[in-house]
Amino acid sequence: MKSKGKAAMENKLAQVCTKILAEIKPTKEDRRKIAALAKSLEEKVSASAKKRGIPATVRVEGSVAKDTWLRKEPDLDVFMRLPPTITRKELAEVSLEITRETTKGARQVKRIKEHPYLEAFVNDFRVNIVPCYCAKNGEWTSATDRTPFHTDYVQKRLDKPLRDEVRLLKKFMQGVEVYGAEIRTGGFSGYLCELLILNFGSFAETLGKFADCASQMTIDIENYYEGRERDLKLAFPEPLVVIDPVDKRRNVASAVQPHKVDTFVGAARAFLKAPNAQFFKGARTRKLPVKALEKRIEHHGSALVLVTFGAVEAVPDVLWGQYYKSQRALRKLLEINDFHVLRDAVWTDEKTLCAFVLELKQRVMPNVKLRIGPPLERKNECEDFLTKYVDNEEVVSGPYIENGRWVVQLPRKHVDAIELLRTKLKDGGKNAGIADLVSKAFSKGVGIATNTEIVKLYKSNENLSEFLTRFLDGKPFWLEPAQA
Repeated sequence: MKSKGKAAMENKLAQVCTKILAEIKPTKEDRRKIAALAKSLEEKVSASAKKRGIPATVRVEGSVAKDTWLRKEPDLDVFMRLPPTITRKELAEVSLEITRETTKGARQVKRIKEHPYLEAFVNDFRVNIVPCYCAKNGEWTSATDRTPFHTDYVQKRLDKPLRDEVRLLKKFMQGVEVYGAEIRTGGFSGYLCELLILNFGSFAETLGKFADCASQMTIDIENYYEGRERDLKLAFPEPLVVIDPVDKRRNVASAVQPHKVDTFVGAARAFLKAPNAQFFKGARTRKLPVKALEKRIEHHGSALVLVTFGAVEAVPDVLWGQYYKSQRALRKLLEINDFHVLRDAVWTDEKTLCAFVLELKQRVMPNVKLRIGPPLERKNECEDFLTKYVDNEEVVSGPYIENGRWVVQLPRKHVDAIELLRTKLKDGGKNAGIADLVSKAFSKGVGIATNTEIVKLYKSNENLSEFLTRFLDGKPFWLEPAQA
């Protein structure tokens, strides 16, 4: 028998889900519009391919085909399945030609998976026209070749109630910022959400399983690795493993960043403890007034560093790969010079300004650093240490014995983090590991500001100010008390 508290919580959860579902489930009119656009695009793409003498099989795939799309976010994926006789280069070229022709007049954005394709915005709908090979099951030559098999698999197994459970899971993940397989997000894909619902049976059960997860979670719907759990763990070391039902060699969750899995676990626990519609709607950031920003920075007592540069021209997936590579390089540069990086992040308005933000334990380090040698019981290593440092003119103090080890004090090459960054980035930072496109942008001009120097930028850019407010606060919005 359920306790009153548990029953009340389940009732609250059901009420929230009913409310959200009413907002995100497509209406008859929504379905009519997307069906008409899908039919029109299929016909145009088929005709364009035929005109070029290419035997293409054209079909809508993805969330629209599986009826798991969200009301105001219908991503329409139109796939062209082309003969394997076409080369990779031809595949990319012909698909771009066909897309440009069939979506002429619409805003177009170049994307890249394993090969380039165009994303277009037609009648307020986002449309992806994606090429793939017409391959047999298991004989894929590119990742997109699997997509039609994914569609077929899910269509056969997801009934109407389960499709709504998928919608709830997608919207929840969007709200807590873990949804989206693109490189920028590194989160859960739509197909992964569908598999989670197929496996666990509902949105609430999925959250419950993740909320209770303390280590690696492994899902093998088709039981490919039954009795071979050791092989599975060796083959897939990621924290979340979901074996692709149409390809047992693939982990559908391999691209999900560990931090996104952890965030989902934390958010699931918080939601099940106190169900609230805000989880589905995301953060409502109210930027700090300038005086409050200055006070917050002072209260932190750390060094907030902002490295800013102009927009970089590249397709989004390439661009964010470059940003993240450069972010790791900046962190490594600081850490190998003994600066303690507490947190870091990358931000861009995708128009004119990009920024790396780093919070350091301190901006300025002491002039000397300790070099700790071997313990005294390692006689030969001690001799080597002494030979190296006993008459070394660079030594500030030592060698001397402390806690059973030889120790010397050496001068620190870089004592100011800002000066270190200015020195290493003035030529673009390629020697520091900065990615090519970002390095070129740095060469055109890079700004480095810290603490109160950031205020001028904060005042001038609304989006940056909201980002910095969230960064300094640090706490996920879903840990805040429920708001009406």
